[in-house]
Amino acid sequence: MSETARSEVIKLTAPDRYCWEVPILYEDEYILALNKPSNLLVAPDQSQRPNLMRMIQDAVVKGRPWVKERNITYLMNVHRLDLETSGVLLLGKSKEVVSALTKLFESREMKKEYVALVHGRVESDKFEVAVKLEPHPKRYGLWRVGKRGKPSHTEFVVEERFIGYTLVRCFPTTGRSHQIRVHLQYLGHPIVGDADYGGAPLYLSRIKPDYKRKKGEEERPLMGSLALHAEKLEFVHPMTGNLVLIVAPWPKHLQVAVKYLRRYAKV
Repeated sequence: MSETARSEVIKLTAPDRYCWEVPILYEDEYILALNKPSNLLVAPDQSQRPNLMRMIQDAVVKGRPWVKERNITYLMNVHRLDLETSGVLLLGKSKEVVSALTKLFESREMKKEYVALVHGRVESDKFEVAVKLEPHPKRYGLWRVGKRGKPSHTEFVVEERFIGYTLVRCFPTTGRSHQIRVHLQYLGHPIVGDADYGGAPLYLSRIKPDYKRKKGEEERPLMGSLALHAEKLEFVHPMTGNLVLIVAPWPKHLQVAVKYLRRYAKV
């Protein structure tokens, strides 16, 4: 038996008064799952950028309307997504639940599925990468394949091929930082928009044969940020025993990019 998702939105306010509207993908008395937007940190880092958990904790302390109507007194993320990665983010409503969900990730009982748009034509329909990842010695915060690193493993399945690009589904079985991004770079197929790992933005002018830019206007990319989306999480609920499948709709920029690739870059 699968749980059903609720379609709602929570409003969060950053210290600079910028407001974020974050859709709720799933909720029960133990768990809350959000569709994290891209370019939003999950947890604090060394920068002063807004982060999701700080805004959530602030909302809990201040008793915002969405907090009061749910009687929430505790809410903590179970895992993280990169700054530019969008998609399913799982939170627990108690320390007990967070601990139980964390164990599912650690024991690899949490099935994760991402979708990525990458550069180049990927020839194999199915493939995998199993390498060790270590911090990059010269680029702080980034990672690379290295003999002294920690084991990592991702399985990939080609979803759709275009001229010069490929849409792939990614199934990581380990959870290293930047894992999918480094694995795809390692294969020679960096993710579109991933400047840190060799990816470039996707412009309509690159795929539309008769593209004409308006005089005096700068072309904006169809996909300028990281084309990586955490689409699905599937697991057995640690408190109820029910099967839970959480699906995050694609962000608009990814939908638009794939729409134009299908129109102008079909194989």
